[in-house]
Amino acid sequence: MPYGSRLSTVMTRRLGRACVYTPSARLALYLALRHWCRPGARVLMSPVNDDVILFVVLAAGLRPVQAPVSVWDGNIDPAAVPEETWRNVDAVLTTNLYGIPDRVVELRRRCDQLGIPLFEDAAHAIGTHVDGRPVGTFGRAAAFSLSKHVAAAAGGFLAVEDARTRRELEELRDELLTPGGLRNDLATTLRPLARSAVRGLHLVRPVWRTLQRLGMLERDDFRMDLHASRLARCATRAPSLTAYEPWIRVDLHGFRSRHGALVRGQLELRVARLDEDLTRRRTGTSLLSGTALASPAVLRDRPPGDAPPPLFRVPLLVQDRNALVDLLVRHGVVTGYLYDPPLDDYAGAEFVEPSPDPRAARWFAAHVLPADPLLARRSTKALTKERAAPARPPLACLDGRALPV
Repeated sequence: MPYGSRLSTVMTRRLGRACVYTPSARLALYLALRHWCRPGARVLMSPVNDDVILFVVLAAGLRPVQAPVSVWDGNIDPAAVPEETWRNVDAVLTTNLYGIPDRVVELRRRCDQLGIPLFEDAAHAIGTHVDGRPVGTFGRAAAFSLSKHVAAAAGGFLAVEDARTRRELEELRDELLTPGGLRNDLATTLRPLARSAVRGLHLVRPVWRTLQRLGMLERDDFRMDLHASRLARCATRAPSLTAYEPWIRVDLHGFRSRHGALVRGQLELRVARLDEDLTRRRTGTSLLSGTALASPAVLRDRPPGDAPPPLFRVPLLVQDRNALVDLLVRHGVVTGYLYDPPLDDYAGAEFVEPSPDPRAARWFAAHVLPADPLLARRSTKALTKERAAPARPPLACLDGRALPV
């Protein structure tokens, strides 16, 4: 029986696509890029993205091409991508940032015209739909993360179009997995339980401050240290997951460790509660989207009265965002998943092809406050107490585009 087959079967039923189980979404994405892209291929992607994803693309031996994005959600704006760029990319990678879907219908159409693959990063969007179809069913392949929506601190999937491709990717996955062990499995199993205990005992603020003082957080800021000279030397070894592992493993050291029965059993229990989790996220998204701080993209393309999507985070657009991040810790709210500065500003032209128009990405990255819908009431109360003020982009970032509807 293939490794993780029980978990992959559950996801296959949910999506209607063949799924490969992986220890993480980042390994799932690496599998897709290695399978379909030749070394040196150019991949169009949003610069408002996790730096880990940048390093996954580099590890696959590919050139990240930064796209113009929507100022309202940080996802690729297909209409703003120059035709010259479209003619010179070999693949497109979506973000579905915070669970708000990319414009996948348009992106799929362009990819079909060009004869290039569309890859969906669906780590934030396991419950998001577009035109009645789940995100993750529009591209050649889609990477999902269980460490997000079911708070498992491990586990992922790669959804593909057919069973034959799944078998080929399972073989590549097995080559890349590293041995696990009982100690690693226990740590992986206990981590989400400890996190829940900290939140339940209202210890978020003291624990977070202690971790900061002791230097136990792997990121001192929103981005990890680039270590440019070391990173440049790795290019001679790409494609190589091992060469880039010091960057790819940040925040998830077991991203390629083979999980034992203990971890997989815990994941099965958590996946069984996925629909309950999504229902709670819809409720929280509805509350947060009704505030003056919410990006109008949250309810884009949704008829009046239609239920909001079960977002992983609700993008609030606020003034003095960095100050608010610090203030919210006082209320037991730790803000994560901030991708500032954009990847082209963070990595530079040596490692990425910069966006032809970075203004929207810079503004969005500097003003977005990702709010956990599971903590919606606590967050709205804290933001009201701290007098958070909404931010709206300057006209230069809109280029005549209206608010999303």
